Order: sequence, then C-alpha cells, then structure tokens
Amino acid sequence: MSCALLILPHSLSFGILKAMDVHLSPDQKAFARRAIETGRLHSEEDVVQEALALWEDRERQRAEFLLTLDEARAALARGEGRVITQESMQQLASDVKERGRTRLLAELTTSR
Repeated sequence: MSCALLILPHSLSFGILKAMDVHLSPDQKAFARRAIETGRLHSEEDVVQEALALWEDRERQRAEFLLTLDEARAALARGEGRVITQESMQQLASDVKERGRTRLLAELTTSR
C-alpha cells in the first residue's frame, strides 16, 4: 500500500499543500489491509490518519511527562520533596496505615 497524504501547514499563510508518499513494510500493509477488510477503517487514508493521531497523542503525553519531570526536578532543587530510601518508605507505609486505622475507628464509633 502506498498512499498520498496531504500535509496541512500549521499556518495557512504558507498557502501550499504538499503531498507525501508513504511506503509501508509488508507487515504494515497486511495490518492496514486487515483493518480495512474488517471495517475497522474505511480507506488507506484513514489508516494513515489514525496512525498520525496516535503518534500526536503519544507526543503530547511525552511533552506533558517531560514538563512534569522538569517541575519535579525544580521542586527537588528548591529542597522540596522527600528522599526515598527503604526506611522512608517503611515510615510512609506506617503513617498511612495509622491514618487509615484512625479514620476507620472514627467511622465505626460515629456510626453506632
């Protein structure tokens, strides 16, 4: 399968639409063909559009993750956060259990 794909520029001021030939491996062609034959997708263009939409979503998620990572690094640089060690994780687990027990006890005593 080879299809022409119209690439729209981000700014319409470019004014020119360019076609792009997309060449797939035999396995990719068979995969796309099965999607069309089963009605999952309707055309080769739909196959390419679906692939690009998934790629775009993955890139958006990657950018969001990298931003979160940058924010975490900045927080650590400001001295915020917690050093993770086996002891700190055990203390955290103990604290969570204690808060849970306290909450459960409060719920049990107020429901009577």
